[in-house]
Amino acid sequence: MSQAAATTTARSTFLWLELTGTCQLACSHCYADSSPAGTHGSMAAEDWRRVIDQAAEMGVRTVQFIGGEPTLHPDLSALVRHALSRALAVEVFTNLVHVTPALWDVFSQPGVSLATSYYSDDPDQHAAITQRRTHARTRANIAEAVRRGIPIRVGVIDLGDGQRAQEAMDELLALGVENIGYDRLRQVGRGVRDRQPGADQLCGRCADGVAAVSPDGAVWPCVFSRWMSIGDVRQQLLREIMSRMSDVRASLAAEGMPTGVRACGPDCAPNGANCYPIHCHPRA
Repeated sequence: MSQAAATTTARSTFLWLELTGTCQLACSHCYADSSPAGTHGSMAAEDWRRVIDQAAEMGVRTVQFIGGEPTLHPDLSALVRHALSRALAVEVFTNLVHVTPALWDVFSQPGVSLATSYYSDDPDQHAAITQRRTHARTRANIAEAVRRGIPIRVGVIDLGDGQRAQEAMDELLALGVENIGYDRLRQVGRGVRDRQPGADQLCGRCADGVAAVSPDGAVWPCVFSRWMSIGDVRQQLLREIMSRMSDVRASLAAEGMPTGVRACGPDCAPNGANCYPIHCHPRA
């Protein structure tokens, strides 16, 4: 491996692990185009464990389990425990629509945190965005996470059109949520409105020590830049794929991705606002 490749690999610190494309919701702006019709893809549990092992060996510090809705994946609990056993910090980005007692036990383990999205304090407005009447359940489970002392961050995604985004943030504060972010609509997946997905929709940190792994093993520079597959963890070592990230960033910058921003992470903040990948659940 060249010195440049080694440097790129050494600073890889964060991975999104998109376990599934299945979700109870069908959010009008879902960047992943997730829905009840989605699947868990072709990655088996042993494939995900191998990716986690390789990530730990590379020095990755944090993995975020996403989807679709990761709580719908049958191996989520086991994979969270495996990541913890490899000394990785774990965040689960979930819509918090349905959390079983067993999952609450998993989420309550040291080293695990939660993230979700929220849209409005108005149940009808919330349902119009998620396409399901789940406001009460998501709200109640946010409150339960706070009650249990589980670290949780919530992103309010503003789609415009009179959405009660500020009132949603006020409600979250009243529930005891301390880590609240705000992001705009990203025109990726079902979020496309008046333009096609492209590098100008990115925060500028894609491939900067981060990557996303899809349910089928494809690796993307981030969850938003899913049109650009840069490898397949079923056929290549994660280290080999990540060693090409400098070239990937250069390619994205040439396509119009902003540059000159600091390193990305699970709570990255492009353009001065908190970036919460526009997920299919209460997270975008």
